[in-house]
Amino acid sequence: MSLIDLHCHILPAIDDGALDLADTLGMARQAERDGIALVCATPHVRHDHDVRIGELPGRVAAVNEALEAAGLRVRVAPGAEVAETIVHELTDAELRGCTLGGGGRWILLEPAPGPLSERTVATVRALARRGLGTVLAHPERHPGPDVNARLCELAAAGALIQLTGAFVLDGSADWFVAERLVHVLGSDAHSSHGGRPVELAAALRRLTAAPPLAAHASWIAATAPAAVVAGRQPAIPY
Repeated sequence: MSLIDLHCHILPAIDDGALDLADTLGMARQAERDGIALVCATPHVRHDHDVRIGELPGRVAAVNEALEAAGLRVRVAPGAEVAETIVHELTDAELRGCTLGGGGRWILLEPAPGPLSERTVATVRALARRGLGTVLAHPERHPGPDVNARLCELAAAGALIQLTGAFVLDGSADWFVAERLVHVLGSDAHSSHGGRPVELAAALRRLTAAPPLAAHASWIAATAPAAVVAGRQPAIPY
């Protein structure tokens, strides 16, 4: 089964991700070894990074040319990690330029620092009014006393919940799994030199071995991420 990484900072020298093209190629090699066929490049679109949305297609194309020249089969698709704090400043065209896979629909949303809040829910609903779906990035980093209710509210508003592969692999995601509050995974890798690697396979095996989600392994691993990059609505089976 070919995997899709929906969250990866693989573009070189654009944010706090890959340092240079050599680092990008190293990340691509990690992905290929892990069975990942497609990586969504998700540079930070937020106030502390000078990421120019109009430049992203050209940057992605240049990386894919380098991957082909290096004999690597993995490919990079466009996308971005859009900060909750900047969404209201972006035009519809700019937001569509940030969609995962270039599919024109799904925004990878980075919650504001701190616990998930009513503002996060309002942002998801505002994106929906603009014809866009939300993939909520790494909610495990935004705990709060009402996180269960808040995540249920976000899911009810149409958000897909994305956990980080490393978080699942270290056994910390049991609560999310028990509550069925996970739909897709991402590596959220930033470099081949250290930190989280571009790997998903082991985390997916652990995630889908748990009774609440075991019957939905292929949906989490392939069906849902493929729908996201194609700009379709995946039918959540749980």
